[in-house]
Amino acid sequence: MPVESGSSATARQVKQKRKAHTISIRRTNSTEQERVTSQRDMLEGQDSKLPPSIRQTLLELFGQIEREFENLYIENIELRREIETLNDRLTAEGQTVDGGDLSKGQLKAKASHSTSQLSQKLKTTYKASTSKIVSSFKTTTSRAVCQLVKEYIGHRDGIWDVSVTRLQPVVLGTASADHTAMLWSIETGKCLLKYVGHAGSVNSIKFHPSEQVALTASGDQTAHIWRYIVQLPTPQPVIDTNQMSGEEEVDFSDKDEADGDAELPSESPTIRVPSTTLKSHQGVVIAADWLVGGKQVVTASWDRTANLYDVETSELVHSLTGHDQELTHCCTHPTQRLVVTSSRDTTFRLWDFRDPSIHSVNVFQGHTDTVTSAVFTVGDNVVSGSDDRTVKVWDLKNMRSPIATIRTDSAVNRISVSVSQRIIALPHDNRQVRLFDMSGVRLTRLPRSNRQGHRRMVCCTAWSEDNPTCNLFSCGFDRQAIGWNINIPALLQEK
Repeated sequence: MPVESGSSATARQVKQKRKAHTISIRRTNSTEQERVTSQRDMLEGQDSKLPPSIRQTLLELFGQIEREFENLYIENIELRREIETLNDRLTAEGQTVDGGDLSKGQLKAKASHSTSQLSQKLKTTYKASTSKIVSSFKTTTSRAVCQLVKEYIGHRDGIWDVSVTRLQPVVLGTASADHTAMLWSIETGKCLLKYVGHAGSVNSIKFHPSEQVALTASGDQTAHIWRYIVQLPTPQPVIDTNQMSGEEEVDFSDKDEADGDAELPSESPTIRVPSTTLKSHQGVVIAADWLVGGKQVVTASWDRTANLYDVETSELVHSLTGHDQELTHCCTHPTQRLVVTSSRDTTFRLWDFRDPSIHSVNVFQGHTDTVTSAVFTVGDNVVSGSDDRTVKVWDLKNMRSPIATIRTDSAVNRISVSVSQRIIALPHDNRQVRLFDMSGVRLTRLPRSNRQGHRRMVCCTAWSEDNPTCNLFSCGFDRQAIGWNINIPALLQEK
């Protein structure tokens, strides 16, 4: 019959087109592979100043990228082929509908229905085939949740530690490798006071819970206690760095030398002599903290010991020994006489001073590399971070194994936990700052670009619960501290 003859001819034409197209694809793929192979051989033959191992690694990584794009290219070809097949089928259906004489209106309705089905199928196929690309380039809302509020610039070297006062006036404290500690106005970013009493790198700064007193630990093998009095300046309007015009943008990649002159710390009041000097260590004092009540302090040193001092008499009360290698951090519980120390020996230890007659200690081995910090939460948890790129959450009532483990792509430095929201802030060697909840679920990452964020290793983070302007502070080896506003409701809603 004529209809069957026309249908057979159409099918034969479609088959010939498909075969010709397949041969063309194979030729194209073959030519493309030969070209890529030729380029790779040419690159491998060129002289390079890179070490062979790094060069080989780069070639392998580029090879993986090439294979990914090749897979996407093949998927694209398959998609195009399906589109052509569907188009041919639609054309054939329009020409031989039921083999009868249909009116123009019926043909139009049939074609419209078939086109709708084709459109829906194409959308579904397109979404499936491009899901990998879309997920790779998915936009993030971290800028709306976490916004840079203020930068604190004035140190001449990297900043190791950052802390916030617990009483009014609320100020920010930074400890730097330039042998100084500075107090800052959170709202204006102005340096209010400079402490220059140490003869070595200032590695830690912590504020007294109820008095205007600061505790700093230093590479000069001492810890200093010093009193401060500051007067906050009048706050200035905050400039939104996200809305700066193109003419006002600065290339921060070349800003390191200019940072030192951005503020004039020499004009600020200076304290040169401490009220109390604690000196019993035989090595660098890497960290120090106040015990609850503020009458005693604990220090951690590279001499593998932690010392407990009486603040009023400056006498050594206890020497906490047991770590096999240098200590990296110490932290005290906010409401109980508990101390946790971390070390390069891959362990952290819990020291209990609640019973004056018994000073128990528990050793925890949950990491495979240096434990860079271990901190208490308000509840019965300890959070530990390590150079093994993991962070673990522990329950004080049962610390045989962690209740949550966070795996990251970079070493973790001094972490902090929000008191009210129980959010963990992780500073990394790779310049990132990430936020997680206590169950190990990632919440967001602080923005980082040429215009905002840290440009070098982030050393420490600190939460400010009571301050209305900034919720989180970070400091790094790029000589600056940064204040961030964290939209907690939006953050938890995204979770």
